[in-house]
Amino acid sequence: MVVLNRIYTRTGDDGTTSLGSGARRKKYDLRVEAYGTLDEANAVLGLVRLHTAADKSFDAALGRIQNDLFDVEADLCLAEKGPGGARLTVTDAQVAWLEGEIDRLNADLAPLKSFILPGGSAASAYLHLARTVCRRAERIMVKLRDTDQDGVSDPSLKYVNRLSDYLFVAGRYANDKGASDILWQPGQNR
Repeated sequence: MVVLNRIYTRTGDDGTTSLGSGARRKKYDLRVEAYGTLDEANAVLGLVRLHTAADKSFDAALGRIQNDLFDVEADLCLAEKGPGGARLTVTDAQVAWLEGEIDRLNADLAPLKSFILPGGSAASAYLHLARTVCRRAERIMVKLRDTDQDGVSDPSLKYVNRLSDYLFVAGRYANDKGASDILWQPGQNR
C-alpha cells in the first residue's frame, strides 16, 4: 500500500517523475503518458458518477471500473514484478466481467441505425468524453507495447480496449437506454 505523507517532493522539478520501481523517467515518457491518460479517464468517470448515484447498479459498476483502472495504471507504473513476485495488473476475469457488463447494458438498447453524437444527458456526455480519453490511452499503450514488449500486459491492453466499448454502450444507456441519443444526420448542414 502506498502511503503519501508529503504531496510535493520537488524531485519532479527537473521534468522527470518516478515509476513504481523508483526509476526516473521524463514526464513525456510513453509509460507516464499512458498511465496519466488513464488517470484522466478515471477523473472523467468521477464526473459521470455525480450523475449516476440514483442507479445503484450502474454507479457500482462505474466505481468498480475506477478501481480497476488503478490496477491498469499500477501495471504501467510498475512493469516489473512486485514484492510478492506477481505483477499487479488487471486479470482476464476482470476483462470478462467488463464484457458481461457491456452485454448487460446493451441488451436493453435498440440497434443503432446511425452514428450518435455525444450528448443528451450530462452522464452520457461525460461517458463519451471518458470514452475518447480511454481511446487515446489505448493508442499510447499500443505504441508503448510496440517499443517495449514487456511494457503492457495483455490483460491491461484488453481491458482498456473493452472499456472504451463499455463507455460507448454506457453512454447510450445513460440516455434513457438510447431513447435520448442524438443521431448524426450526415450532410444535414450542407
